[in-house]
Amino acid sequence: MGEGQRFQLGTVGALSLSVISSVSIVICNKALISTLGFTFATTLTSWHLLVTFCSLHLALRMKFFEHKPFDSKAVMGFGILNGISIGLLNLSLGFNSVGFYQMTKLAIIPCTVLLETLFFSKQFSRKVRFSLTVLLLGVGIATVTDLQLNVLGSILSLLAIITTCVAQIMTNTIQKKFKVSSTQLLYQSSPYQALILFIVGPFLDALLTNQNVFAFKYTTQVLVFIILSCLISVSVNFSTFLVIGKTSPVTYQVLGHLKTCLVLAFGYVLLHDPFSWRNILGILIAVVGMGLYSYFCTRDTPPKPAEPSTPFSQKNESETDPLVSAEDGASVSNEGSPQKPPVWNSDKDLHA
Repeated sequence: MGEGQRFQLGTVGALSLSVISSVSIVICNKALISTLGFTFATTLTSWHLLVTFCSLHLALRMKFFEHKPFDSKAVMGFGILNGISIGLLNLSLGFNSVGFYQMTKLAIIPCTVLLETLFFSKQFSRKVRFSLTVLLLGVGIATVTDLQLNVLGSILSLLAIITTCVAQIMTNTIQKKFKVSSTQLLYQSSPYQALILFIVGPFLDALLTNQNVFAFKYTTQVLVFIILSCLISVSVNFSTFLVIGKTSPVTYQVLGHLKTCLVLAFGYVLLHDPFSWRNILGILIAVVGMGLYSYFCTRDTPPKPAEPSTPFSQKNESETDPLVSAEDGASVSNEGSPQKPPVWNSDKDLHA
C-alpha cells in the first residue's frame, strides 16, 4: 500500500474515531446531567484529562509509543491555554443563552480561517469559503434559537473563541514543527490541562451551578457513568489531536458540526427529543455544506508525490508504532443574568 493510501486510510480512521467517541460521550454525559443531576462539567473534564494521561502513561510503559521530549515551555503554554479555553467555553455557556453559546461555537471557524490567513499565509479558495458559509448557515438554523446578549457573557465568548482557535492552531503547528505524533503531544500536555481544570473546576462549577462537587451524593450509578465517561474521553481526546494533526483546525471544526447534527438526530430518533422542520432543514443544509467542503478540499489538495521505498531497517518510529502508525504528526468541553448568581440549567449542556 502506497504512502498516499495509508495517509487517506489513517485520516478516515481518525475522523470516524472522533465522530463515534464524541457521540458516545454525549450520550453518557446526557445521562449524567439530565438523569443523575451531575452538572459539574469543568471538574468532570479535569478527570477526563487525568484518566487520559494515566492511560497514555500505561501505554508508554507497555512500549506502544516512544516518549519524545521537546520544548517544555511550548508544551506548558499549550497545555495551559487548552485548559483555559475549556474553562472559558463553560463560562460562556453559563453566562449566555444557549442560542448565543451556539453562535460562539459557530464563530470559531471564521476566526480560525482569519488567523491562519493573517499569521500563516494559508489560502482558502472562494469555493471552500462558500462551503463553510453553507455549513455554518445550516448549523445555525438547526441549533440557534434565542439570542440574549449581555456584556459579561459577550466578553467571555470572545475570549473563548480566541483561545480555542489559537489552541487548535497550535495543536497542528506543534506536531509539524517538532515532528511529534498526536500521542506524544497529548501525553505531554494533558497533565497541564488536567491540573489547571482540577484547580479551577470546583470553583467554576460552584459559580455556575450553586452546588459543591464535593458535597454531591455519589451513588453507584453516578460513579459507573463517571468512570464510563472518563474511559470514553480517552478516545475523544486522542482523536481530537489526531484529526487536527492529520488535517487542519478548520476541518476539525467542520467535523464538530457534523457531530452536532448527529447528536440532534440521535436525540430525536432514540430519545424522542423535540424536533421541528427547522431542525431538519438546518441539518440538511449543513450536510450539503459539509459535502461541498469535503469535495472542494479534496479537489484543491495536490496529490502527495510518491516517495522511494526504504529498507525495513530504515523505517522511522511512526511507521512501526502501533498507536501512531497512520499519523503524520493527534478535551472535552461542553445562561445567566448579571443581577443575580447564575443558576445552572442541566438542559443547557444537552442543547449546547
